[in-house]
Amino acid sequence: MDRAENPESEQPADTANLVSLHESIASLLASRGQFRQAYQHLRSALDLVSEFGEGPQIPEQFRREVDRLRREHAEAHEQSIRDSLTTSYNRRYLDRRLVDLMGAAGHAGAVAVALVDLDWFKQVNDTFGHLVGDRVLQQVVELLTAGLPEGAFCARYGGEEFVLVLPGFDLATAVALAETARARVEHYPWASVVLGLRVTVSIGVTHEQTTGVAEDTPGAPERQLREADALLYTAKQSGRNAVAYLRDGKAHLAGAAGNRRVVVPPRAGMR
Repeated sequence: MDRAENPESEQPADTANLVSLHESIASLLASRGQFRQAYQHLRSALDLVSEFGEGPQIPEQFRREVDRLRREHAEAHEQSIRDSLTTSYNRRYLDRRLVDLMGAAGHAGAVAVALVDLDWFKQVNDTFGHLVGDRVLQQVVELLTAGLPEGAFCARYGGEEFVLVLPGFDLATAVALAETARARVEHYPWASVVLGLRVTVSIGVTHEQTTGVAEDTPGAPERQLREADALLYTAKQSGRNAVAYLRDGKAHLAGAAGNRRVVVPPRAGMR
């Protein structure tokens, strides 16, 4: 039936009932954390109010509610991809983004990965306690992310291991960024956290060309992380507090460490 055939007096009541129903459903869904569905019901309510030309007060009320639900949904999504202790990205986000990046031709054709591990972290926990250990992890993430360029990010790989993902950079730049992060951790005044504390990290850096075909690359991120882990082993076995990388098929240490230490070859399985 066309709207013109309905009595004008019935329109507001019918509209109000539908609006109220949508609002009630939206509130219930929001209380369950189902923000997308709640948003859809509030949008329907807003459309109804706008269609029937009601006063501006109710539409504004719903606009505010929609904005609130948008923010809550965005916050819930952000929390789902963040590590709760360090606020770095979590492993789920890391795996997904690496697959996306390895299949994207728009990142200068390459993605560098730096696998970071805290040196002697068990001793930190054993000596100073787990609360200090947690504070150390949080501070290390702040130091790792402080100098990251746009597009790069840090994710917690597990335990005291973190990954710096550096899309669109050549190997030399990625190694330089990793070495800067390593030095920043080494020179932080850890004694200000607790007297006697000293923290360093070891890093393995790999560099991979992207394929431009995301569907064909699910194994590439896993392989790159394995290679970074092998180079991390090289950094550890070569004295720790160092950045190891592969150039021309041979392992090297970055910075001053490369001039004063014997480099232990990476473990078997690397290209």
